[in-house]
Amino acid sequence: MTTNNDFGPKGWTPERLGSLKGKTYLITGTTSGTGFEAAKILLSKGAKVVMLNRNPKKSVDAIAALKEELGNNADVLSIRMNLAELASVREAAKEVLEKVTRIDALICNAAIAQVPNRQLTVDGFESQLGTNHYGHFTLQALLYPLIEESKGRIVVVGSMGYNMGIKTIKFDDMNWDQDYTANDAYSQSKLAQIMSVYELQDRLKEAGKTGVKVYACHPGSSRTSLITTSGSLMMRFTWWLMTLSPMVQSAEKGSYPELMCATEEGLNQKGFYGPTGRSYWVGPVGECKLEPHAVDKAVSKRLWEVSEKATGCTWNL
Repeated sequence: MTTNNDFGPKGWTPERLGSLKGKTYLITGTTSGTGFEAAKILLSKGAKVVMLNRNPKKSVDAIAALKEELGNNADVLSIRMNLAELASVREAAKEVLEKVTRIDALICNAAIAQVPNRQLTVDGFESQLGTNHYGHFTLQALLYPLIEESKGRIVVVGSMGYNMGIKTIKFDDMNWDQDYTANDAYSQSKLAQIMSVYELQDRLKEAGKTGVKVYACHPGSSRTSLITTSGSLMMRFTWWLMTLSPMVQSAEKGSYPELMCATEEGLNQKGFYGPTGRSYWVGPVGECKLEPHAVDKAVSKRLWEVSEKATGCTWNL
């Protein structure tokens, strides 16, 4: 296991943040877990936060909780978006562009995981690939012009799951019509997200566009509702047992990698950031080893082309 930590024995923490007044951050999946904690920390530093969530009631409750803790002046806006429906993503992106004048970072935080039985989105994609990858891929493409204009960032929250199942993209059956397993489908979706980060970096470089920075990170093993929202009964029980152990950290600490990637200057874009302790589950936040299959150029190039065709969303670089 290789790690690189430029931030000392404690790793990166929000103590490094100064005032973020005048900056605007968009975060998907902020009603709980790492997204909620990231929003809270950014708001506490004076930033504007736009929350992109599928459940309006939970969004209202989250905003109420944030304002109760931080005060009514917390500059937070909620826009409804369901990543599993491309029409919803397009509508949300349109609303963002109507209501927001700058994007300092788009943080792609939301996800579903370990869906026990194969499900398809309304657009006909396997649910984890459709939500985690295609939904975010579309959102990034639609918001890219404003991110570029703002000299902002795209932060993709991946998972160590990219290395815990299928270690490539199953191009001949991306929807898992055959041999579906919850873990392999989840692994493919997170691998797709991570591969697209480094492919986008290459494409920006080729186009001579250096204003936008793109980062990949992971939250480690954090106490969130991710597994309890979509996992099987057995998976939920196993996860509950794990949360009682030192192998799982708080959701707040799980938010540190995405916050670092959204704000820290001088980060290596080729890095993969998260907890650097044993198995990258917990520990000081820094740079983690990225396995070679996540940067396979032939696969990532093909994935990009497949993703543009599947979503009907061509990047204007």
